[in-house]
Amino acid sequence: MFPTAPEQLTTAWLSHTLGEEITGFRVETFGEGAGIIGMVTRLYIDTAGGQRSIIAKFPSPSEENRAVAAAYDMYGREVFFYQQIAPSLKLRVPACYFAAFEAQHQDFVILMEDLQGWRIGDQVAGCTAAEASLVIKGIASLHASGWETKMDIVSHNNPAQRDGMMAGFAAGWPVVLSQFSDLIPEPAKKLGDRVPNKVPELLDKMCTPPVCITHADVRLDNIFFKGDEIALVDWQSVCTSAPEMDLAYFVTQSLGTEVRRAQDWVALYHHTLVEHGITAYSLDRCRERFRISAAYLLCYAVIIAGTLDLGNERGMALGRTLFGNAMASLDELDAFALYV
Repeated sequence: MFPTAPEQLTTAWLSHTLGEEITGFRVETFGEGAGIIGMVTRLYIDTAGGQRSIIAKFPSPSEENRAVAAAYDMYGREVFFYQQIAPSLKLRVPACYFAAFEAQHQDFVILMEDLQGWRIGDQVAGCTAAEASLVIKGIASLHASGWETKMDIVSHNNPAQRDGMMAGFAAGWPVVLSQFSDLIPEPAKKLGDRVPNKVPELLDKMCTPPVCITHADVRLDNIFFKGDEIALVDWQSVCTSAPEMDLAYFVTQSLGTEVRRAQDWVALYHHTLVEHGITAYSLDRCRERFRISAAYLLCYAVIIAGTLDLGNERGMALGRTLFGNAMASLDELDAFALYV
C-alpha cells in the first residue's frame, strides 16, 4: 500500500519510492484555496546530495470533497494522466516520480516535481496579452498531440458531468443573481430556467468528433509561467472533448476585457493547430465550437461563483472576476441566444 496523508509518510517509503536514501523530510502545507478537492503539500527532503523539494498530493481530508472527487473519478483520472497520458503530450507538465490510486476507498498519492522558479497565474489579477498568447499556443500543442486519441479516456459528455452541471447551475444561479446582478446583461437575466435543459444538447454538440485530450480546467490559477514557457497542473478533470472547451474556458473566464479584445484568439489557436499538423479542421468550425463551448461553460462560472465563500475577500474577488468575464464574453459572442 501507499501513504494517503502526510502523517503516513516515512523516510523508508520515500527512500524506496524515489530510489535514493532519504534521511529526513519536512512537510509544508499550502495556504487557503490550494487543494480544495485534494490535499497539496510540499516536501523538503534531505538526501546525501542536500535538501530539495517535491510536491505530494493526497485525498482531501474533507468527506464532502472526497465524495465530489469520487463522483467524477477525479483522483483516478489524475493518476491515470500521469501514468499513461503525460508522456505523449507536447506540453510541459510537472515530472511525476510516483502515482498510485485505489478505487474502493478513493485513496491516492502523487509525488511530482516542484515547479520552483516558476510563477503561478492568478485569475483575479489576470494576465497580459503576451502571457495569454503563450497559454493559447500551449493548449493548441496539447490538443494537437492528443487529437482524436485512441486512449481510453472518459468523455466530458458523461452522465455525472451532465447531471452535475444541471443541478449545479440551478443551485448557483439564485446566488449569482443576488450577489452579482450588476454584472448580468439584460439578455441573460431570464436564463435561469433555460440553461439546465440545454446542457445535454450543448454537451452533445461539444463532444461530437473530432475531439481530443482536454485538460478541462484551464484557468490562470492552474498555469505556471517561466520565460516563454507554460506548465499546466491539476489534471483531475482530464477527458476528451471539443478542443475549444479549454480555449473558451481560458478566454472567456480568465481574460479581462482589454486582453480578451487584444487579438483574435480563436484565429491564433487555429493557426497553431495547423502548425502542429491539424490541417483538415476549418477555422469556421473552430469558431462555431468556441461559441458553443463558451455557452456551456457558463455553468462553470455560475457553479464556481455561486459556491465560493463570498465572505472571504479573495472568494468574492474571484467570483466577481470570473463571472463578470463570462457574462461580458458571452454577450460579445451573442452566445446567450444558444439558450433560446
